[in-house]
Amino acid sequence: MASIVWFRDDLRVADNPALLAAWHDGDAVALFVLDEQSDGIRPLGAAAKWWLHHGLESLRADLGALGIPLLLRRGPAGAAVAEAVESTGAASLYWNRRYGGPERAVDASLKEWASSADVHAESFQASLLHEPWTVKTGQGNPYQVFTPFWRTVSALDFRAPLGAPEPGAARTQGGDSRGSGSRDSGPSDDGDHDAGRRGTPEPGDLDDLELLPTRPDWSAGLADAWTPGEAAAHEVLADFLEGPVRDYADGRDRPDRNGTSRLSPYLRWGHLSPFQVWAELAQRRREAGDGGSVFAAELGWREFCWHQLFHHPDLATVNLRPDFDAFPWERPREPGSATPAILRAHASGGDGSSGGGSAGGENAAGGGAAAGGGDSAAPPAPRGDGTDPVDAWKAGLTGIPLVDAGQRQLWHTGWMHSRVRMVSASFLVKNLGVHWRVGEEWFWETLVDADAASNPASWQWVAGSGADAAPFFRIFNPQTQAKKFDPDGLYVARWAPDALTPSYPEPLVDLKESRQRALDAYATIR
Repeated sequence: MASIVWFRDDLRVADNPALLAAWHDGDAVALFVLDEQSDGIRPLGAAAKWWLHHGLESLRADLGALGIPLLLRRGPAGAAVAEAVESTGAASLYWNRRYGGPERAVDASLKEWASSADVHAESFQASLLHEPWTVKTGQGNPYQVFTPFWRTVSALDFRAPLGAPEPGAARTQGGDSRGSGSRDSGPSDDGDHDAGRRGTPEPGDLDDLELLPTRPDWSAGLADAWTPGEAAAHEVLADFLEGPVRDYADGRDRPDRNGTSRLSPYLRWGHLSPFQVWAELAQRRREAGDGGSVFAAELGWREFCWHQLFHHPDLATVNLRPDFDAFPWERPREPGSATPAILRAHASGGDGSSGGGSAGGENAAGGGAAAGGGDSAAPPAPRGDGTDPVDAWKAGLTGIPLVDAGQRQLWHTGWMHSRVRMVSASFLVKNLGVHWRVGEEWFWETLVDADAASNPASWQWVAGSGADAAPFFRIFNPQTQAKKFDPDGLYVARWAPDALTPSYPEPLVDLKESRQRALDAYATIR
């Protein structure tokens, strides 16, 4: 009988317990469903869709080498998965767990359906080192502060990464081998994985998912900066552990250097598991030194964010601290107003016909020079009188060089350096007084690594309304941050080279005055 492994945010064949379970059962069929219709499911942003297209392309090739077809479907997951089970005659269904509220509801409903249909359904731990319901304070509550959370979690043990299925390797039957990565020592089978299937349905055309931008295609900058997929993920991890990790304690804060891991999109899409990253890091702990410990804590922060989402499914829309509900943030008109037009003019010289950046919205076009080869991004079109401050922030036209460099890097590559993310977010929320949800929504649209936990948790942390936001009234001064972390101006020179030219816009706000306004507003929370 066939078995189905349902892929979601785990686009890999190694250390994938759900895939191993289906493989051991025999006659495995893989399934991916682009679900933007189930209740509460948040549609992906444009940059994330670009990554997903290429990630699925890579996954299909990797599965094909194992003789496993990948079915691609679109629509409500419950109906799509049930249809795949029925059309293949599958007797078992496997997936790796998700932790968002709407996603868990979909999965629970499918387990109920499977039980009624006499289909074995089983889920596995694959994307978090520790399940959120297993980590609690001494009082039995979820942690709200990172340091004690990490102290507890880092002392706990967890499993080693699992291997990938091997073409022609023997498989065992029964529940004792599911997800264990173990192999039967008997003779190998004949490799005919289609024998027990009712008939594999049409696989589905990847282009039918409509994940790529077409009118116009703004993705050239993303393609220059990234190679999605499992093989590329392991190369990026190896490169990081062979060099930058040693200086990570300091290097992670320097946007002018190659000091970060750049693993965030690979972890977000599950090309790598945290188990794999932790195991590789552990093998190099001695040479990694303090940098390795700091990087391990970053994995812990990722875990902390996902635990927050599990306990607060509305993390992207509701303040974790209710006393911020009355905070006088501004909530301008809907995001995405003038920004695409500004960047389209920059990208194409006026007609919006070409570009190379991450997009916000269906009408967006990218902007900037090629990301590779050290080329600088050309300056955007001048900021016109009356430009909405949020649009100026999105376009990198705030008149604050470090903020503008970060926003242009984001638009062009679908990624922004982590230190600059904090500075840019602080400027929007505290100097401009804009609600954190506006920034969170823009990052969701434009980041290739935007996930449902880290993105809103980080924005709430900056805003002061989230977990561990102490002091919640902290305001990052972008000029001080630039002097400290981009002392030679190399980052700004690459991404905002117009910052020292007469055409560069005046700052949107006075940093000192806007800081005081923010402090006065935050004083009402105390």
